[in-house]
Amino acid sequence: MFRILKKITPLFLLFPILLFSNLLRPSENNSISPNTEIKTGADHFEKYLPLLKDKKVGIVTNQTGLLSTKIHLVDFLLEQNITIQTIFAPEHGFRGTADAGEEVVDGKDTKTGLNIISLYGDNKKPKPEQLKNIDIIVFDIQDVGARFYTYISSLHYVMEACAENNIPMIILDRPNPNRSIIDGPTLEKEYTSFVGMHPIPVLHGMTIGEYGQMINGEKWLKNGVNCPLTVIPCSNYNRKMSYRLLAKPSPNLPNDQSINLYASLCFFEGTNVSVGRGTEKQFQIYGSPFLPKSGFIFTPKPNFGSKTPPYNGEICFGKDLSKTPKLTRLELKWLIEAYQKSSDQLKFFTPFFTKLAGTKKLQEQIEKGVSEAEIRNSWKNDLEQFKKKRAPYLLYD
Repeated sequence: MFRILKKITPLFLLFPILLFSNLLRPSENNSISPNTEIKTGADHFEKYLPLLKDKKVGIVTNQTGLLSTKIHLVDFLLEQNITIQTIFAPEHGFRGTADAGEEVVDGKDTKTGLNIISLYGDNKKPKPEQLKNIDIIVFDIQDVGARFYTYISSLHYVMEACAENNIPMIILDRPNPNRSIIDGPTLEKEYTSFVGMHPIPVLHGMTIGEYGQMINGEKWLKNGVNCPLTVIPCSNYNRKMSYRLLAKPSPNLPNDQSINLYASLCFFEGTNVSVGRGTEKQFQIYGSPFLPKSGFIFTPKPNFGSKTPPYNGEICFGKDLSKTPKLTRLELKWLIEAYQKSSDQLKFFTPFFTKLAGTKKLQEQIEKGVSEAEIRNSWKNDLEQFKKKRAPYLLYD
């Protein structure tokens, strides 16, 4: 429509057109703008509704379980007269409001009155009595593609419970917002924990449906049991495509930038450096009182994402990465630089760092002054082996 405009067109006539054209441009920081061409598994209801008809259904989901219309899966299934027996909630709860690591208690959903059972804390795996009146389980949670993001750990335990109780399971697949990135150290078996359950790199480049197939295929479930699994895949999707989430995957990942930086900055959770919990730029900034004074400072305060943030009320010096170009790999430079510049290197790392890294080697390499290039080279063989191992389970180009 701009071709018909002449140079002499008055500015007051141009303004509405320019304003309208700007409104059509998606904001890079708006994490709730969807990729309309991509259809998630949840949007392919014609494929899973017949499997749920006349069944008592358990749903594993949270605030990310949305159709493209932004109706929640639970509400949609109830509208379709599907009998939902129980909602199982992962870390952060069914509505996604709990802090990281905060205890999530069982209860009832205030909107639907359905029973909610927490799969975080002491009850990470559904008990046989919690599955007694359930015929089939539906799993619909948005993952972010990082090994220590606990939704894939919840996936493991739900699959294991389904296998042991002979309950079929459906995964409604969703794109990986970190696309095809495969990078980082591979977890060593002795460091298995809820923030790392399988021998995979930090960034695995798989969707949650593909990951479920790999859990089965690699016999990672207890005693090698196999979950009766059906994956409803996405359509119009490939790994080169960007994907904007319909809802925040957790309270401290507020936008696309935080999701992209998450895997690189999460290592700071195992150090004395803050990743911005208690600010409006969680996982987009880092800093601490132990780093040199700089032009960027922040002071964490209790907020929606963190009731008791690290360094609550203290001035932290560090860096603002909120405008950093999109990462295409796991970045170590900020971690290495922070360690080298810390005024208290002996207290820089905490025991949690090894759980996040999945190995002791990374901390040892950083403490010894090994270069980033050498550290990355030490991952090379493991990453190549992982790519070959995961190949049979891929659903997308």
